[in-house]
Amino acid sequence: MIVTVLLLALTATAAATDIWKQRVYNWTTYSGIAAALAINAVGEFFERASEPNERLERLVGWVGLQDCVAGLLVCGFCMIVCYVFFEIGGGDVKLVTMLGGFLGLEHGVAAMLWTFVLGGCFGVVMLIWRVGLWRLLAQSVRHVRATVKARGWLPLSDDERRQLQPPLFVAPMALAAVAIIRFDLVERFVS
Repeated sequence: MIVTVLLLALTATAAATDIWKQRVYNWTTYSGIAAALAINAVGEFFERASEPNERLERLVGWVGLQDCVAGLLVCGFCMIVCYVFFEIGGGDVKLVTMLGGFLGLEHGVAAMLWTFVLGGCFGVVMLIWRVGLWRLLAQSVRHVRATVKARGWLPLSDDERRQLQPPLFVAPMALAAVAIIRFDLVERFVS
């Protein structure tokens, strides 16, 4: 519970700064990564030093140091690959890495994937909002026809590229992903 509140607070802060200033600050992500490591290290120490206390574990909500580090490494590595091949910010990389530390490997990867899915959906909605559904469909059909006629892929024009580059905010999508994972929203609504 404590970890969930802390994670939601850090992710909400990152979402607010991402929307307001288009930045996810290091003080948010680095302090979150440090907190995830510290909480899980202390939790691991308590588990080894005394009898396992399920009540304390549920209250705090740690995942264990090994799972924390695995989540940090896997989510961090995946996001670094995204950083290299796609145009995402470094703050987004550190934010999703932080999620992996708090949530552990399995839930961290799930939150990362939910962030991508929600971000993709938001990007499509923003594209339709900015360009218009019929205009977007007409341009797509024209481009596909020209590509088929040319018997090879045609590059997009500068105007078409600009339309496909709306600003995307990853942190709000990460906040929604954390809520989905921590509150089992898929299970609640699908079951």
